[in-house]
Amino acid sequence: MKTIIAEKPSVAREIARIVKATKRETGYYAGAEYNVTWAFGHLVQPALPDGYGIEGFHRDNLPIIPPVFQLVPRQVKADKGYKPDSEAAAQIKIIARLFRESERIIVATDAGREGELIFRYLYEYIGCATPFDRLWISSLTDKAIREGLERIESGNKYDNLYYAAQARSEADWLVGINATQAITIAAGRGTYSLGRVQTPTLAMVCERYWANNRFTPEPVWQVHFATPGTDADTVVKFSSVEKWKEKAPTEAAYKALEAQETVSVTKVERKETVQEPPLLYDLTTLQKEANTKHGFSAEKTLSIAQKLYEAKAITYPRTGSRYIPEDVFGEIPALLRAQKNNPVWAKRLALVGDTLSRRSVDDSKVTDHHALLPTDVKPKMLSADEQTVYDMIVGRMLEAFAEQCIKDVTTVTVVCDGVEYVAKGTIVRQAGWRGIYGEETEDTVLPEWTEGMTLPVGGCS
Repeated sequence: MKTIIAEKPSVAREIARIVKATKRETGYYAGAEYNVTWAFGHLVQPALPDGYGIEGFHRDNLPIIPPVFQLVPRQVKADKGYKPDSEAAAQIKIIARLFRESERIIVATDAGREGELIFRYLYEYIGCATPFDRLWISSLTDKAIREGLERIESGNKYDNLYYAAQARSEADWLVGINATQAITIAAGRGTYSLGRVQTPTLAMVCERYWANNRFTPEPVWQVHFATPGTDADTVVKFSSVEKWKEKAPTEAAYKALEAQETVSVTKVERKETVQEPPLLYDLTTLQKEANTKHGFSAEKTLSIAQKLYEAKAITYPRTGSRYIPEDVFGEIPALLRAQKNNPVWAKRLALVGDTLSRRSVDDSKVTDHHALLPTDVKPKMLSADEQTVYDMIVGRMLEAFAEQCIKDVTTVTVVCDGVEYVAKGTIVRQAGWRGIYGEETEDTVLPEWTEGMTLPVGGCS
């Protein structure tokens, strides 16, 4: 008998279905040659100072550095201090029994640093010696689970990932416990919280807040004039290159321009600009853009992405990479075809082109997980916010593998009384990835002006 342990009940349910462990028991599924159980996130955690006999906040106790970190069942806050979480303790007993009765364990916690730590802490706390293997998958589709089970790897291959997670966990403990006690004792009243991550993050937020709060806007002055465009219904607007902080020189430039009936073209520069497709999303970039475009908090975006992952609609969301490896690149045409019946994206698929961009393809830049992608599973019954995040991920996939955006940009310069004025025109030769969302695909055509030509000065401002 083998025991598979997942990080959450919902993931365990999907894996149990694939391995035909269909009988529901208390705390696990059973069937065929498998038991499939689950954690509820961290069931085990490092003990708090009172676990080492250190009570209260006292200067003489600092620094608190345990010679060996002790693990205890997950704690919850009670009226007086903390007590073990009864639900966690009950599940630990079930898992311990299943581990003891198994000939082998398959670790199916989330394939990342924290998922590895969830299992290893539990394994150590139970005192288990049953050998274990690792299931490493980036999505919860049936295909991904089956392929993952076919290429199970020895658990010791991920020892360094566990050591990194353990080091981070212990650093959080040492900094958080000692800094919190130290500042609270120094303050003499109240309780203040410091942490390895929260404190520098709060410092950055405060620094940005004060910079924004202390910002003093300054008026900037610029001069403009219009001249006839390509036909009687269009005008071209020229703007001064310089922006003055004082009104006087601006007024002088304005009066000089107003007094002129014409100005001469001194330079015409034409060049082709190429804009490469954007990289795929990692979690941080998805969170940033969801906040900028839709006002979602980082926590909300992560929560939605996690739900989409558990619904098999996207790959593993907690990724720090914006690249995919070669083998995943081979699956992109099928993922694009899967959007043919999607009313939002079907009409835009043609903009991707026959030759897919390889900008987001680099094996060496893929970390624990590749960049975020939709799967070939069509999501159903999504809420409005879930649909928004899903569409962002699909849209970015289309952008990332579309062609370059190629434009001809013309810059025309004129001079009046020593002041330079410029106008820019753009002709989109190939919309490419910019066309996925319809961005910057309209031309701004300038007349065929050349150096030495005279242009009439129309309205000035």
